[in-house]
Amino acid sequence: IGLLYQEYRDKSTRQEIETRRLQDSQTDPDESSPSEETPSEAEPTSTTESKAPPQISLLRNSNSRFNLWQDLPEIRSSGILSILQPDEIKLQEAMFELVTSEASYYKSLNLLVSHFMENERLKKILHQSEAHILFSNVLDVMAVSERFLLDLEQRVEENIVISDVCDIVYQHTVNHFSVYITYVSNQTYQERAYKQLLQDKPAFREVISQLELDPKCKGLSFSSFLILPFQRITRLKLLVQNILKKVEEKSDRETTALDAHKELETVVKACNEGVRKMSRTEQMISIQKKLEFKIKSVPIISHSRWLLKQGELQQMNGPKTSRTLRTKKLFREIYLFLFNDLLVICRQIPGDKYQVFDSAPRGLLRVEELEDQGQSLANVFILRLLENADDREASYMLKASSQSEMKRWMISLAPNRRTKFVSFTSRLVDCPQIQCVHPYLAQEPDELSLELADVLNILDKTDDGWIFGERLHDQERGWFPSSIGEEILNPKIRAQNLKECFRVHKSDDSQRRKLGSRNRQ
Repeated sequence: IGLLYQEYRDKSTRQEIETRRLQDSQTDPDESSPSEETPSEAEPTSTTESKAPPQISLLRNSNSRFNLWQDLPEIRSSGILSILQPDEIKLQEAMFELVTSEASYYKSLNLLVSHFMENERLKKILHQSEAHILFSNVLDVMAVSERFLLDLEQRVEENIVISDVCDIVYQHTVNHFSVYITYVSNQTYQERAYKQLLQDKPAFREVISQLELDPKCKGLSFSSFLILPFQRITRLKLLVQNILKKVEEKSDRETTALDAHKELETVVKACNEGVRKMSRTEQMISIQKKLEFKIKSVPIISHSRWLLKQGELQQMNGPKTSRTLRTKKLFREIYLFLFNDLLVICRQIPGDKYQVFDSAPRGLLRVEELEDQGQSLANVFILRLLENADDREASYMLKASSQSEMKRWMISLAPNRRTKFVSFTSRLVDCPQIQCVHPYLAQEPDELSLELADVLNILDKTDDGWIFGERLHDQERGWFPSSIGEEILNPKIRAQNLKECFRVHKSDDSQRRKLGSRNRQ
């Protein structure tokens, strides 16, 4: 495998985007190319590395320019392609990509260790504790990847037609992949330590820059190597999803793929929670210090509480029907802190402090949009607290700075209200869809970070360029700029995407139904 994982992953996702574009432009989705998630070609393997990655026998020729399963000389010469059904060939490609991408990932991990971590100059600059924070348990992660890759290699060597890979994924996820949770949970400390080292140690900055310039790194940054494990565990789940979409329904291979996906989902969720836990705790402590209570004090810090959204809004003074004043004096600034279970309403006071004058449980909030009543009342909505800090019902007429900001607040305050295109309780609706063609990093808690080729249902959109969407592969919801994606216009492709989504998550849905019936009983 000549490509570093960063290159492999980029080629793979861009190929996926192009395939979906091709499908979207056709009337029949089945007319599209069978190669959906595979990079176009690999480069010759470098022989300069100190430790060679495990080699898959089918890929040992370093001058090979293939990396589709059906392009392997052994496959072409066997005549098997004339016997297998097109769907089985697609499945073979999906399983083969899981194997080759793991080899590429191992190659990049090996470079992180041999080229950066074990560099003698870097070792002298870094204190042992700094090196530990920076590289964490990457040696454990690499050992797990090597063991996983060797088992996948052995399976590929058993037969030119791959029987299955998801059983191997399942075993390794259950028994070994906990090392990913440890590594990813350290990410916040890792990022902070890296920034601090760049700032405080010129010698560190110089060595890292020199190492990055080495041709082995192919122009990739040191930080792109550090985030590999998190990217891989997330991508691995998507690769299993891709296999799951192609296996025969109600078959043993479907059962195995569902089991592997479920275990990977558990690991990915634990990784995400590990990353969030530290930053959330720090954020809650910071907010607590800024609040002064005019009403009865509410304890802010809790292990089960986190911030969803914060910001300034304009509160309308006087009666709702007042239209006599058309100036900004009609409104007064207030500041909201919305947590997953609590709303705190404040006014900003000197010294970067906030005086709390009302609060309510999030479950007792209701919102209502006002129809446009002229410019001074544009982007205005009603917030009702069914039970506020004084145990009474209270209403606030609030004005946002833009249409998108108003909608974002309304959805955050009352998440179960119906959106423009689809009700949250209904998933069997053909709503608009979009695929991500430019990655996006969330800037606010109510936004969604997106990777290339992510597909989302569009739940709501604003006139000023924002979309509220639900990502199909994990049902995560959030806002993002409309400029990062392309809408999927073909209704057949949208229906196919939804069908595949339901199939991938059907075990989750059946589990939820069982829990729901137990709760009702």
